[in-house]
Amino acid sequence: MATERATTGGLRAITRDAVRTRLSDVAVDLFLEHGFDSVTIEQIAAVAGVSARSVHRYFPTKEDMVVGDPAAYGSVVSDVFTDRPVDEPALTSLRAAFTLLLERRGQDIRGKAALCVITTVPSLRARNHEKHLLWASLLTPLVAERLSGADAGLRAQVLVQTALACFDVALTAWVVPGEPRTPAELIAVAFDALPA
Repeated sequence: MATERATTGGLRAITRDAVRTRLSDVAVDLFLEHGFDSVTIEQIAAVAGVSARSVHRYFPTKEDMVVGDPAAYGSVVSDVFTDRPVDEPALTSLRAAFTLLLERRGQDIRGKAALCVITTVPSLRARNHEKHLLWASLLTPLVAERLSGADAGLRAQVLVQTALACFDVALTAWVVPGEPRTPAELIAVAFDALPA
């Protein structure tokens, strides 16, 4: 009986994720074609073949369809950072964490399309910044634990914000038409631009 419940919960989760992905893909395609502000939830629902109420059940706002769950990837980054050697420089560990995140997310054409929408819509840029603030709140205490001396908390904030800036700049560069490099390659360029 427990196995049956676990399987049912697993299938529900798989179905929920598949529906969320489908709705997000439809929304991003419509946003690219018609503009974010011009597309309604009803249009997204019609193209996806569901009701507007169903769309709202999965995504409270249109912004959520593009930016996604901010906590999900923040925990990935903080977990990877925590698993890095404690004697490794914090910025090196942050770089590794963001690089691994990009590899796990598999920045494909869908991710690129979503980023194209994010970079052109001010409300989405702001929502993406909120996501980074959440990530910073997770990472800053972890970085501060590694630092010694005065102002460890302040220095940790600087390191985390620097890493987030590198991450953001790399992804923004990735969506420039004709850019052949992967996000991971671009994040390496961004981090390598920092002074030693």
